[in-house]
Amino acid sequence: MLVPVSMVHYIDMDTSAGPSLFPLHRCKTLHLVRHAQGIHNVDGDKNYKAYMSPEYFDAHITPLGWQQVDNLRKHVHECGLAKRIDLVITSPLLRTLQTAVGVFGGDGYTDRMDVVPLMVANAGNSGRAAISSLNCPPIVAVELCREHLGVHPCDKRRNISDYQFLFPAVDFSLIESDEDTWWKADVRETKEEVAARGQKFLNWLWTRKEKEIAIVTHSGFLFHTLSALGNDCHPLVKKEICKHFANCELRSMVIVDRSMIGFDPSMTNYPGKTPSGLDLPSDVVDEKAD
Repeated sequence: MLVPVSMVHYIDMDTSAGPSLFPLHRCKTLHLVRHAQGIHNVDGDKNYKAYMSPEYFDAHITPLGWQQVDNLRKHVHECGLAKRIDLVITSPLLRTLQTAVGVFGGDGYTDRMDVVPLMVANAGNSGRAAISSLNCPPIVAVELCREHLGVHPCDKRRNISDYQFLFPAVDFSLIESDEDTWWKADVRETKEEVAARGQKFLNWLWTRKEKEIAIVTHSGFLFHTLSALGNDCHPLVKKEICKHFANCELRSMVIVDRSMIGFDPSMTNYPGKTPSGLDLPSDVVDEKAD
């Protein structure tokens, strides 16, 4: 189950339904981010066929996209979100990697032997200075949250070894193949397949111990994944969950483990009765009397 953070205490307009209550340790907060404007978005907005152009292979973000990154970075720091995030997960494409390190990375990098940068200077023709890996959450690349696979060259990734040179402190260890074996030139993933991959990704999140996670991914992946969720919510909540993301938009959601997928114990529950003593509740006495 996935709901917007603003709707965690939401009461359905249908009077037969009330607020939902879940144990805290069976919830995670997800901050979903679509990448900043990429070079493919500019021409693709005018002509959809532009997405077929090899010129946009693994598209990098535009100068305007970097302005969007700077503005989102300012927002996550001003609202305190930057200090709360335990982990950043990013799709392993250039535009999402640039967005992830630009928004959630450290400040300007100072060359030193004991710390590698998150991003080297001018990575992906960015014209940007190197970004530090200090004082920021770990950033991990995950294949499952990639964009709609196949046919469009902009959604084909480079070899992981190429990214490791550009983004030295990003963790690519969860990606099994150096080459892109998922993208096919003549086969486009169906919407249902994207949604199924998204569900697999959400299930995988429950194998992580982190409770507050930022996810930097793509419009198509977000739309098809989220559209399959929220069917048990009020229609307005469903609409809020699955509407298309703008470039560099951040939307915070709470995901709930209703199927006992996760194994995380509560960090705040307390068993009570310490020291032990008699504590028969009065309502139990009433039940026994009845």
